[in-house]
Amino acid sequence: MINFEDTKPVFTHKSNWELRKSYYLFSILQHSFLVKIGSLLLKISFFLRIPFNKLIKMTIFNQFCGGESIQDCTKKINELFQFGIGTILDYSVEGKENESDFEKTKEEIIQTIYFSAKNSKIPFTVFKITGLGKSSLIEKASLDFQSLEDNELVELNLVAMRVDEICKAATENQVSVFVDAEDSWYQDYIDQLVESMIFKYNNESSIVFNTIQLYRHDRLQYMRGLISRCNSNGKKLGLKLVRGAYMEKEREQASKKNYPDPIQKDKQATDNDFNKAVEFCIENIETVSLCLGTHNEKSVLHLTDLMKKRAFKKNDSRIWFAQLLGMSDHISFNLSKEGYNVAKYVPYGPIKEVLPYLIRRAEENTSVSGQTGRELSLIKIELERRN
Repeated sequence: MINFEDTKPVFTHKSNWELRKSYYLFSILQHSFLVKIGSLLLKISFFLRIPFNKLIKMTIFNQFCGGESIQDCTKKINELFQFGIGTILDYSVEGKENESDFEKTKEEIIQTIYFSAKNSKIPFTVFKITGLGKSSLIEKASLDFQSLEDNELVELNLVAMRVDEICKAATENQVSVFVDAEDSWYQDYIDQLVESMIFKYNNESSIVFNTIQLYRHDRLQYMRGLISRCNSNGKKLGLKLVRGAYMEKEREQASKKNYPDPIQKDKQATDNDFNKAVEFCIENIETVSLCLGTHNEKSVLHLTDLMKKRAFKKNDSRIWFAQLLGMSDHISFNLSKEGYNVAKYVPYGPIKEVLPYLIRRAEENTSVSGQTGRELSLIKIELERRN
């Protein structure tokens, strides 16, 4: 049994000052009111060009991001690798809405692939499809493709071409790439596009990974169908399983637009589907490469138990665990210490450009029940152990 209470290997790379800084940050993130006020002040400060960059960089940016450029991330990449943890490079610029920005994002993602191909410490890269095209267009294509105008079809074709360029570069450089899941009103088009890339490029190995959000009640069925289609067509499949983090927004949108709520009825239903999804992937491991993207200790132990029962090696190249940088180090570092494949999402980008990501990260920390409290309790245990 992996001991997630063992804080010594988890925080050995952090000084007392760094631990205290994290403690104070998570203490703030416990309070939704403070997070909302802080997020608003951040937006206002950037709008008014108030020079808060240094303060942001020293606090929330350093906790959750690797740097402002790929090269800036090198220190964090090397630091993680000292403890056997790989890096998932994530260019986390969000909310762009013009063609030149989409092209710039595409080129940056391809650069992460080139960088990863030369660096064994980076097993994966990742991108969001809404970073490569207008979110309103992707939403329209998901909800009612037939209603698209000719000019919209031209724009959508550019999105598909950008995704194809990324997946082609990943294939040529043998770097696996995750396509992140997004809000349900974007996901149908994303699934169609990702599936076309899987059928085009996943011939010999799992290059293109789709992401399954199990807090949606329809995702387990979709995942099973996708695995079946890949089995029937002799294709490899990469899957990243997550619970998901947009629950409040999803329910609000469903209520506002008067359509059925896509979210599971309760947490237990989400957990049940998550476990079933993990089990189904393991049953189909000859086809599926699996990345378990979770901060849930029970889910991690469920997969490690399944691996033991089937006599899989701990470092089986088809099975990975992943957590976000700055969170759940007690899972990442203890898994790595035991010999499992582990990687951290390492977001990067100019501070101003990754601000939407940072705000979302802060809000998600507040909304995930027990997550922030767990971080605080472990930091406290380690600080007391050192005294």
